Parts: sequence; C-alpha cells; structure tokens
Amino acid sequence: MFNRDDGKKLILLDGMALAYRAHFALVRSPRFTSGGLCTSAVFGILNTLMDIIKREDPTHLAAAFDTSEPTARHIAFPEYKAQRDAMPEDIAIQLPYIDRLMDAFNITTIRIPGYEADDIIGTLAYQASSCDFETLMVTPDKDYDQLVSDSVKVLKPGRKGGEVELLGVPEVLEKWGIERVEQVIDVLGLMGDASDNIPGVPGIGPKTAQKLIAQFGSVEELLAREAELKGKQRERIQQNHEQALLSKKLVTIRLDVPHDIKLGALQWESFDKKKLQALLQELEFDTIGKRLFGKSFSSAASRATVVREKREKEIQATLFDAEFDADENAQTLEDIQRSYQVVRTQAERENLVKQLLATPEFCFDLETTSLDPRTAEPLGIAFSCKKHEAFYVVCPQDPDELKQVFDDLQPVFSNESICKVGHNLKYDLSVLRWQGVSVQGPFLDTMLAHSMKEPEMTHGLDYLAKLYLNYQPVSITELIGPKGEGQLSLRDVPVERVAEYACEDADVTLQVANVLKPDIEERGVSQVCYEVECPLLPVLVDMEYEGIRLDVKSLREYSKRLQGEIDELRDAIYAGAGHEFNIDSPKQLGVVLYEELELDLNPKKTATGQYSTRESELERMQGRHPIVSDILQYRNAVKLKSVYVDQLPAAVQPKTGHVHTHYSQAWTATGRIQSKDPNLQTLPIRKQRGREIRAAFVARSDEFRILSADYSQIELRVMADLSGDPAMIEAFRGDQDIHAITAAKVYKVAESEVTREMRDKAKTVNFGIIYGISGFGLQQRLNIPRGEANELIANYFEKYPGVQDYIDRTIAFAREHGFVQTQTGRRRYLRDINSRNKSMVSAAERLAMNSPIQGTAADILKLAMIRVAKALRHGGFQTKMLLTVHDEIVFDLHQSEIDTVVPVIRECMMGALEMSVPLKVETGIGNNWLEAH
Repeated sequence: MFNRDDGKKLILLDGMALAYRAHFALVRSPRFTSGGLCTSAVFGILNTLMDIIKREDPTHLAAAFDTSEPTARHIAFPEYKAQRDAMPEDIAIQLPYIDRLMDAFNITTIRIPGYEADDIIGTLAYQASSCDFETLMVTPDKDYDQLVSDSVKVLKPGRKGGEVELLGVPEVLEKWGIERVEQVIDVLGLMGDASDNIPGVPGIGPKTAQKLIAQFGSVEELLAREAELKGKQRERIQQNHEQALLSKKLVTIRLDVPHDIKLGALQWESFDKKKLQALLQELEFDTIGKRLFGKSFSSAASRATVVREKREKEIQATLFDAEFDADENAQTLEDIQRSYQVVRTQAERENLVKQLLATPEFCFDLETTSLDPRTAEPLGIAFSCKKHEAFYVVCPQDPDELKQVFDDLQPVFSNESICKVGHNLKYDLSVLRWQGVSVQGPFLDTMLAHSMKEPEMTHGLDYLAKLYLNYQPVSITELIGPKGEGQLSLRDVPVERVAEYACEDADVTLQVANVLKPDIEERGVSQVCYEVECPLLPVLVDMEYEGIRLDVKSLREYSKRLQGEIDELRDAIYAGAGHEFNIDSPKQLGVVLYEELELDLNPKKTATGQYSTRESELERMQGRHPIVSDILQYRNAVKLKSVYVDQLPAAVQPKTGHVHTHYSQAWTATGRIQSKDPNLQTLPIRKQRGREIRAAFVARSDEFRILSADYSQIELRVMADLSGDPAMIEAFRGDQDIHAITAAKVYKVAESEVTREMRDKAKTVNFGIIYGISGFGLQQRLNIPRGEANELIANYFEKYPGVQDYIDRTIAFAREHGFVQTQTGRRRYLRDINSRNKSMVSAAERLAMNSPIQGTAADILKLAMIRVAKALRHGGFQTKMLLTVHDEIVFDLHQSEIDTVVPVIRECMMGALEMSVPLKVETGIGNNWLEAH
C-alpha cells in the first residue's frame, strides 16, 4: 500500500526510546483497553511507524532494543544509569506487544546482549554508509546527533501530532553551535547526562559546554589549555580531568558492535495483514484498524461488545422465539392496539386520579422545555398503569392553572403505598421538586435497575425497549428534528403528537419494568436496587434542590487576596532568579533552576528531554534555595484562583443564591456518587490555601450552622469486615490508631517505638493494599528502596493474614463466577479474570479485590443518606442535608436542634450497614464548611 522509488533507504528505529516517549506523551490521558491493559506505548509507536513509512517510503527497516545485560559502559563506570527508576510496569507489560507489532509489520528486531540500541544503530548506520544507503535513525535521543553524516540523518518524531524534525549535518552544527559533527560528543561529555547518570563536569551546563568546545575544539584540547580559563570554571576543569574524559567515552556511540546482520535481510515490503489485524483487534485500536482494513474491521471491543451481544442473545432467548435483532422486525407504534388519551379538564384529572389511586403502581413521564430541571417548564405528564394504556395530562403555561393541575395530582404523588415507575426518574422528580411538588416513594427507576442488573450494557429506554420488548419507540427527532439551529421546542409541536410520544414512553417504561423485575431477583441485585439506589432518588433530588449558600463576596475578596499573593510570589521568584521570565513555562523555569541557579547538577528530565519541574522534583529541592518554595506556592495559588475561586461564583443560581450541584449515583463501576456542574468533590483540602475555599460555603441564615459528618477510615473498616482478620477487627473495636498499629506490626517494633515517619509509611501501606499496590508502586509512592517496599508488604500480610485470605478467596470467586460483589449485591463484572494475557489478569485481580471494598463503602454512604433523610423527615427537623463529598455529608443545622439532631444523624450513619467492626463518624459544627470540617 506504500509507494517506493528505486533508492535504498534504511530506517533504524530506537525501540525503547520510542516506547518511553510514546508512553509519557500520553501520561495525562493514557490509553487502556476495556480490560485495563495500558496501550499508550504500542499506540504511539504504531502511529510513528505508519507516519514514517508513509512519509519516507523505506526499502529496509529494523528496530533495535536494549537488553538487561551490563555493557562496556557499566564496566567502565558502575554508576552508569544506576539512578534510573525501574521501568514503569505499564511500559514493561507492553514490550511483548511492541515485539508483536514489529513482527506484524515484518520489521526485524535486533537485540545484542552487552550492547545498547544506540550502539547497534550506530554500527548499522556506519555500515550502511559504505553500501550506498540513505539511513534515517528514528529516535528522540539527542546522543544520535553525533552519528549524522551526508548519508545518515536523525528523524525525531513530532510531539503530539506535530511535524517531524529531520537533522542532517547543517542542522546538527547549528543546533550544537559547533564546526564538526563529532564535536557533539565533546559537548555531551562536558555537560553530562542526568538521565544516564553520566557526570560530565559539575557546574558545566549545555550552553557553557557549547562555548568551551567552540573555543577549544575538543575536551582533550580544553584540558591541555585549561590555564586559559579563569576563576571557578578553571577550578572545575582542573578538578575533573578524568571525569571529563570518562564522560566523553561514555557518551560515544560505538560503531563496531559485532553482529552477523546482513543489510539485505532488512528489506521491507509491507505488513502482514492477518497478524496486524489480529493485534489491532486485541488492543482495541478501532480507528487505525478501520483506516487500514476498512469499515469491516471490528475490534472484538471489542471483547466488551462480544460479551454484551452474548448477553443480549441470552436475554432474547428467554423472551422470544426469534433471535434478537436490534434493527429488524421490531414493532412500532403503528403495530399495536393502544389507548392513549389526552387529559385537559379538572374533571378528567379527577377521574384519572381515582384510577391511579386504585393501582399498586404506575409509570409517569414528564415532557418539558429543557433538560435542566431547575429551569424546565412542564408541558405535560404521561401516566400508565396498564400495558398499551396511557394518559397525558396537559400542563398549562399560566402559573395558577399549572398549580391547580399539580394540586389535583398531589394525592397520587404523595401516596406512599403506590410504587412510582420511571426511566431516569431523578430528572422527573427534580422538575416536579422545582415546581413545588414532592413525590413520595417507593420508586422503581428502569435505568438504575438495569444498570444494577446488567452493568456492562447501555441503559437508554430505546435500547431497553428493543432488547426486552422487541419494540422501536418513536424518536424525539421525529417530533422536533435533529440537533441544530432548526430544532424545534416541544412547545412548538401539536399537543396530540406530544401526547402520543409521551404516552408511548410511559407505556414502554412500565412494560420494561415488568420484564426486569423477575430478573432483578434472579440476578441477586434486588437489595442494591430496592434498598439502595431507588430509595436514594428523592434524597438526591432534595439535596440538589436545597443546594448550599455561597458567600460570593468573600470569595471575590479571597480572589483579590490570592492575586496579591501571586504578585508577591512572582516578584520574589524574579528576585531569586535575578531576572524576569515566564514562570508558567516549564522550559524557561528549568533553565533558571538547573542551568542558572544550578540547584541540581544531575537534574531529571522529561521524556521530551526538558528539565523536569514537576511538583515532586521541586519538593525534593525545597531546602536548596528560597525560590523553590516560592514557585510551589505560586503554582498552588494560580491554580486555586483560576480553577476554583474565580469559577464558583458563576455556578450560583440567581434565584436562590445557592450552588446546586448535580449528582450521578450510578456513574462509576464502584457505585460512588459523582458531582458535576459544578464538581464539588474536587475542592482541594490538602493545603491551607485550598481549604479556605470551603470558608465561602456558609449556612443559609443566622439561624443555621454548617454541620459536617464524616466517616473515618471507612474503606479500612470495610476491609477489616470483609477479611475477618482478627488483629484488624480488634484494632477497630478498640478504637485504636490503625496506622500506628500497622506500623508496629510491619516494622516489628513496640507501638511505643513507632515514629511519625513509620506511621506515615504504614498509612500508605494500609490504603495501598486496598488498591493492590505492588512493591514497585510502594517504592515510587514512598521514595524508598524496592527491597524495603517489598519487605513492608510482606510483613503486612504476615501480620494480617486474613487480608491475604480475603484477596485469595475473592479472586477465586471472580474466576469462578466472572464478577465480584458488594455486601448489598452490587456487581462488578471482570471479563478478563480468566484471560491468557497475564497483564490483563493482573489488572482484573486488582479490581476483584478492590471493588467490593470501594463499592461497599459507597453503599454504606448511600444507605446512611437514606436513613438520615428519613429521620429528618419523620422527626420534623428544620435541619437540611445539602452535600455529599466522598465519605462526608454536609448539613444546614438549625441551631435549636444541635443537641437533638446531631445524635440522630450520627446514629443513622453508624448503623447504615451491620458489620463486625463499628463505623466511626466524626462531626464538626461551624459558621462555614471550613470551620465545620
């Protein structure tokens, strides 16, 4: 598929460097398969490969990789690359796939023990020069610049889809400020390389090294004429003769690697279609697959699709004689005998109310002018309590007439003996709540119920109608047209057509509910459905409606104060640097910190070769210069101001003066409640400056205070309960410091000998174990040797053997059943738990052990909110539940109820779920959220 001319062109790929570059280029938004396998490196290399082949049309191709064996550089300098972090696990697990990618492209991969990829490529490029080849070395590594000649060039892949950079002799000379290409080696030798731990000459950075080589020509000549230097520079050169020569030797790429590779054997024609298609399907690279193989390409997403389709067929087999087909043979409105009636008068409404009061359940569905329940105007409400029968109650525009309609319907909505059915009921309940109508349960939301029963499927009503009823409802676009400027409002559509559309929705939803009910019981999700998710609906509706008051004035004052701090910090940073520069530019900041101030003679670099200025690196250098602390404070203040302080006032509802967030209760696989528009769960709380934002969240009036009720260490307590570990249970029952207890156990010392540092590390271990942390992960988190990290984990499982037993039996259950579940029956399906791919199995095992813990903690919070809401309502309290953030519930607490309502709330939360360990709740009261938390 790729064109080719008559010349010989050899492409040599630096495999490992490209893998690292591709992985870290996507580190902020990494790619994963549906089974949890990271594919960023493979994806990046694949794109680079395709772009280069298309652009350069090579006749010969090869990829060189490093090996784990020591090289001559390690022998000459044992510290060579010694400081490098172990290869990230996410890259390591992709190496077999990168090899398979090369194999699928018919590209020869070369590994020679004892030699690095750059030596292999240098040798092959040198050999190719004498055989009339044009050679391109594809790598982001600057060291390759020393190999450039008239027939050998460096091709650096573009960053984030940018243009590639092609470096020949003129480009290299200009880039390095030298006269001869081989002088690249001299510059590299002087400046050293922190990423490879090549020392160079301390205090000589890239710019100084270039100037010295431009002046003296080589390292050897510089050393011979060091007397011409002055001051500190002369002193540094004098003290580091041997180090300078050694560093030059270490950076020199070899051109004499022994090998038996024939250049002719590297000839490239095209990829192996069968192998490449299979690999792309396995890695779920759908877009590239369709680009290469056409619309017929389908990743067996790929696996998720296969699983879903298999389940669809299973469901259909129990419901219909014919096999399920989502697009053919489905019934429509025209195929059924129906009775859909429009209700306009009060007399007609009274007759409808009598019918609804006499039924054990009915379905209802609102038609409105907007998707925002706070501003949506009701156009009508459809009711159905029998298959193919429905009524559409028209809602007048006149406020008084509309109120009369709701008053007429209130006996139905407030009746607690009738089950209310709907699809995405929270929207309908919210619209009614903002209209002053309160609806009492019980409820059955078909969207929520289906997400509990079949979490891996989609849950839209049209899909459920096709799946369970073999029915195709009328599309909303048939009424109002497609999205765009010409789309109508439902208010512009004749009432009769809207009525038929709404009645069909209510009718279909009721039918779907009746099909789902038996399967809810059979699938074992009745508790999470009927006791957790559906009863939570009105609780969330009321919380969204109440919102929380935001002191916009104080927030704007805080914004001004932050700006003042930012300005002061900026001036301090300029003073520390000795000049102005763009503090927000990592490149400029890196030059200031490492070249001008020389805060680290061996600074870490990013995958793109820039100095690393990430927070962890700055924190490591805090004691070396005041500028570092100022930069950290500056970044913190800028982010807080732009992301939170200046944005939150726009979220205030003008009518109420409150912030009304939206909650999604089934958005995550673990069941955690999510907040959006605005997201109040990401408010920073680690540092004082961020915590002060909470001071702007205040009580609604002087009669109220803010109450915070927060579960303490809920996931660890769930772990203790699920594992049944005696030592862990005893610690929680005795209300002991679990982190200090764990520190004593893993460090094998008396509890009285536990230091603050030991406790902090044990805390990381406690929470890390829940998420399946490895020795490598703990090493990275705590910045400790790998051996110590492994020992801590081993000691943990030795002292808490019940935890290991829990992990083993949970994984065994997952392998047998294909899912794990919470205490209430919430399921997490793990389709890769029995995969032949070890990395996928590993990811599935981590989910298997973690999901019941996280999910049960989420269920406990939801059960607590349901219990609290019921207690507040039945007790007639004026206190209101406002927010939930992570494991915390926030209230407007009426001051007259402090002594009575706080114990009630604590009791409701502590008794949310029966466990072998007590649930601990910490409460605080204040004028604002900061004071209360």
